[in-house]
Amino acid sequence: MTAPFDQARPAPWITTPVEAHLLRGALDVERTAHGVLPHRLPARAREQFPDASLAAMEAQPSGVRLAFRTGATAVELDALPTKTGYEGFPARPDGVYELLVDGRPAGRGSVAGGNVRVVDMATGSEVLHPGPPGTVRFTGLPAGMKDIEIWLPHTEVTELIALRTDAPVEELPDRGRRVWLHHGSSISHGSSATAPTGTWPALAAALGGVELVNLGFGGNALLDPFTARAIRDAPADLISLKIGINLVNLDVMRLRAFVPAVHGFLDTVREGHPTTPLLIVSPVLCPIHEDTPGPTAPDFEGGELRFKALGDPADRAAGSLTLGVIREELARIAAQRADGDPNLHYLDGRALYGEADFAELPLPDRLHPDPAGHRRIGERFAELAFGDGGPFAVTGG
Repeated sequence: MTAPFDQARPAPWITTPVEAHLLRGALDVERTAHGVLPHRLPARAREQFPDASLAAMEAQPSGVRLAFRTGATAVELDALPTKTGYEGFPARPDGVYELLVDGRPAGRGSVAGGNVRVVDMATGSEVLHPGPPGTVRFTGLPAGMKDIEIWLPHTEVTELIALRTDAPVEELPDRGRRVWLHHGSSISHGSSATAPTGTWPALAAALGGVELVNLGFGGNALLDPFTARAIRDAPADLISLKIGINLVNLDVMRLRAFVPAVHGFLDTVREGHPTTPLLIVSPVLCPIHEDTPGPTAPDFEGGELRFKALGDPADRAAGSLTLGVIREELARIAAQRADGDPNLHYLDGRALYGEADFAELPLPDRLHPDPAGHRRIGERFAELAFGDGGPFAVTGG
């Protein structure tokens, strides 16, 4: 449910400042003119790239949620969203805020209005159209003390202005759950998922009983050193790295650069997490790039956005990357390093989404799974990583 933005509220509303201790899944919190803006990369990392796309992606709060304990039966959150639209295409639906009570879904809402960032996919240019903040409201919650989570829209930059409740708010105590930090591309970010708890990492985290930190950045899983340092410095009990598809999409490197870049990324992560279970995940099936290099380009034929590969399969001989090449090299790198790193593991992404899954749940735009595909990948990851014998399984007494 939504309501117009209104600073004036009668008693018994209690306003609680949105501070870092109420946020889960963010690595940094920036003070803005309106309130606070959660970030999924720290300030130092944000100073080290010039790309507007990554700036938008890391500020979209995939996996970020407000978490607190309260006896409230009504909750309001004022926010200023920045939504992304594409030139020549209909406006996308408003992002979804999901409220969980003691881990169970208890409400959904959206914030109308807000800023709109319009991107021209043909040129890469963008224009920002300012808009007003708004309010998402949840009412009729069960009485008594309970754990509340409000998952923020995974594809809308969200400035948080004010949190109001009809009972006091307490910091959520540590429930002893392990922290799983995952890094990946737009599929990990949640592209085509319809709600923040419907992204495959969120689904897998719920099934695995862990706290999620999602560093999935649409179009920007590029083995960037600043991302490796962010992972190195972040608290984590479990780490997974889904590597490959964006390197092909952007055609950013050849095999000669890819192999040492993977080693360097892993070396940096291991500086901060020398014995943490670490899972390398290769790309899920994507037929347009299995044997054809990038770059990837939008394909507007038929009036719907799809993607196509522009590379030449013959260029593999000169070191151009395809998903097949990347899987082969990641498996080899993982096996090589595992001799001295028994907590390093490898998972072929086609075990999460492969030929049979593509036949049943094809990629609508040839690149990203639909919501059912996200559920399939999340369930498979939970089984293979968190299940008995998996690299993230709970061991010991």
